[in-house]
Amino acid sequence: MYQNSLIDFNPYNSLSAVEVGKHLYWKIGSLQLHGQVFIVSWLVIATLLTLSFLGTRNLQRIPEKFQNFMEFILEFLQDIAKNQIGEHEYRPWVPYIATLFLFILGCNWAGALIPWKLIHLPEGELAAPTNDINTTVALSLLTSLAYFYAGLSKKGLGYFARYIQPTPVLLPINILEDFTKPLSLSFRLFGNVLADELVVSVFTLLIPILIPLPVMILGLFASSIQALIFSTLSAAYIGEAMEGHGEE
Repeated sequence: MYQNSLIDFNPYNSLSAVEVGKHLYWKIGSLQLHGQVFIVSWLVIATLLTLSFLGTRNLQRIPEKFQNFMEFILEFLQDIAKNQIGEHEYRPWVPYIATLFLFILGCNWAGALIPWKLIHLPEGELAAPTNDINTTVALSLLTSLAYFYAGLSKKGLGYFARYIQPTPVLLPINILEDFTKPLSLSFRLFGNVLADELVVSVFTLLIPILIPLPVMILGLFASSIQALIFSTLSAAYIGEAMEGHGEE
């Protein structure tokens, strides 16, 4: 009994039970999913698909209005891939880099612009999918798979020779680097998006509604920068994996 009381008053136990935000849990068999992540992600995906359809359903040789805006976005995303991967190798990777950027930007803006707290759920609350570490880790692992695929498709098994270059002494460090890349990508995005939402929430509770608007505008800018950083680093990692194969 004395031992149980010590466990109950152990501060580390209380810390381990802390959660950031309230989650809407879906149970599928033995799996427990964060339902709010899927709901907002589906809304973001539906919005992106709708905008893509509206912007490309009636293409004109001389673009006007919305088509002109869509072509500007496409050129911007092509430049990200071209600058990081290389002029001769970037085209197959434009869809992946563009999808990363647009999905992350949509998720970040959904958390910053839409007052999800006004929508009451039986359990938990809606928020940006990117403020959930599971989402950012999944996106980072996709990038890891992408640059492994890029390297192996260009160099074959010779891709693994990079781990002993310039000297075999660096083998452990080069292996560790492949683990730190997805970690840095995921925690950077998660931390910045979560911090922005927490700051806006605190200001909204403490100060009248008009005062947090500058913070929200700054959050939109920061959210855009985070999407740009994630997609640019992903393209850079893919370009690094194919290094030496983009020149003729």
